[in-house]
Amino acid sequence: MMIISIRPFLGIGVILLAVLLILFSGKRPNVREFWTIAAAVINAIVVFSMVPEAVSGNVYKYTLFQITDSIGFTLAADAAGMIFACVSSFLYIPVAFYAIGYMRGHHEKEQTGFFAAFAVCIASAVGIALSENLLTFFVFFELLTIATYPLVIHARNEEARFSGRKYLIYTLVSGQLFLLGIALVYHIAGTLNFTAGGFITAEMAPLWQLQLLFVLLILAGAVKAGLMPIHGWLPSAMVAPTPVSALLHAVAVVKAGAFCVIRIVGYVFGPEVLIELELNNLLAWFAAFTIIVSSLIAMKQDNLKRRLAYSTIGQLSYILLGAALLSPLAITGALYHIVAHALMKITLFMCAGAIIVTAHKDNISDMYGIGKRMPITMACFSVASLGIAGMPFIVGFISKWDILLGAIQAGQPL
Repeated sequence: MMIISIRPFLGIGVILLAVLLILFSGKRPNVREFWTIAAAVINAIVVFSMVPEAVSGNVYKYTLFQITDSIGFTLAADAAGMIFACVSSFLYIPVAFYAIGYMRGHHEKEQTGFFAAFAVCIASAVGIALSENLLTFFVFFELLTIATYPLVIHARNEEARFSGRKYLIYTLVSGQLFLLGIALVYHIAGTLNFTAGGFITAEMAPLWQLQLLFVLLILAGAVKAGLMPIHGWLPSAMVAPTPVSALLHAVAVVKAGAFCVIRIVGYVFGPEVLIELELNNLLAWFAAFTIIVSSLIAMKQDNLKRRLAYSTIGQLSYILLGAALLSPLAITGALYHIVAHALMKITLFMCAGAIIVTAHKDNISDMYGIGKRMPITMACFSVASLGIAGMPFIVGFISKWDILLGAIQAGQPL
């Protein structure tokens, strides 16, 4: 049942209002940081207030304005979107507190711009999660790209600027291909609204056109999710402050890419069409390749944040693999891995930031004895590492187990 309510826009609106208040409070750090925390808490309350209805199968929906008779700037809080929205909204709270302490501890410059851009990123992530159609999705997807750029180049040195340019080239080019794909979808199907099971059928266009369309749409998500070989921007972005790394890897950016793939696979094309197009297996093989190769590269990295970056590349490909397998269990595992990876990876990056601030060490080879010096931090790091590796009885095991069972359910060789 549809419930017409402005609630899906309310959380985003609160954050965007806070952006203005943060900018106007630039000379008063305590006030600026109050607005940051207040926006995080209020947004989480609004988003989680929609969970009971989403669990019951009801959908909060609101159209801000109509673009055409069949396309509106609309948010709808369906079950899949609520998973990503809840993850982003919940983790915004600890990351906000962490960022305040980190930025103050490092005496970072441009903190007002940092917190404003950070807030826009979270608002964009929630918008992506709750978008009812491809056009609304695209607006928030590109807003996330633009808002992340000043965070990546925060240091304002040559390395940061180079990483920022690299990030923009990857994401903006794939974003324009995404927009072209959206135009083709509307031309072929006459609608852009996400539909469970997909709304594109094999009869709508020749096979090669549908294959091209899938590639155009999936590239945007694959780039943001760090799928190899189009992952180059992600390790380079580790020049950003650690709270930005947590945002990139756990809260918003790469998760938005993975969620984009889930939407395209499950809500635009659907299993039957993708099997006929024979493209889901190609995506699955790329994901499997990325899982293996990124793990091998990660083991060779001495810089802790770069090692975690390559870990993210591999872990996000589990989500893409689950989506590509097309079975109900695999897609369930993919959605659950969004939650599992977010919780584990944000812990790892927060621990990495604590090590950098306290011990002033970036390279693993320099961290001998760090467990004795920072026992609580390293205990948390160890638990999160085991969880992300899929150790039984820890959250990461459940999602990977579901993906494994989903592969069997799909009849795919293991």
